[in-house]
Amino acid sequence: MADADLNLVQRHRYGDETAFEEIYDRYGNMVFNLALRLSGEPEEAADLSQETFLKIHRHLNGFRGRSSLRTWVYRVAINCCRSRYRRRRAWRNRQLIDPEESLERLPDPRRGPEEQAIARSTRAQVEEALGRLPDIYREAVLLRDIEGLTYDEIAQVLGRRIGTVRSRIARGREHLRGLLEDSE
Repeated sequence: MADADLNLVQRHRYGDETAFEEIYDRYGNMVFNLALRLSGEPEEAADLSQETFLKIHRHLNGFRGRSSLRTWVYRVAINCCRSRYRRRRAWRNRQLIDPEESLERLPDPRRGPEEQAIARSTRAQVEEALGRLPDIYREAVLLRDIEGLTYDEIAQVLGRRIGTVRSRIARGREHLRGLLEDSE
């Protein structure tokens, strides 16, 4: 994947616009999902995704390959989200997704109606609790537990040491557990 990503970057440098389209196709859903989890609003996530890819397009020639393209894209997305909410001063108290406005999900055919209702309720509680986590913990927990990044990748995305990342994830999970226990 790394060679393919570097190839896309190289093609973009030489003016091949289809290379950027491939980058968007590869990472568009990832960026939108991260923005949605951080912003809590589909419209806001779409705006943040567009802003992220504008920055990626503008700065892709500066990508040097010191990290994977995926990690770099996550970093650009996180920075776009941070900038937006720093300007608006609304970042701290945002909920991820209002359970009433949650995106439609296809039912799991392996579960009965009761199990599906419990799963929806649990998912809504987790999303609400994630929305109440302090930013530094929310970002780290989302990147690790939802997005599946390694500790090293998260350290690169957040610009922190691995020890700091591990600490934030542990504290974030602990805080999340407390929030979930309080909501029961």
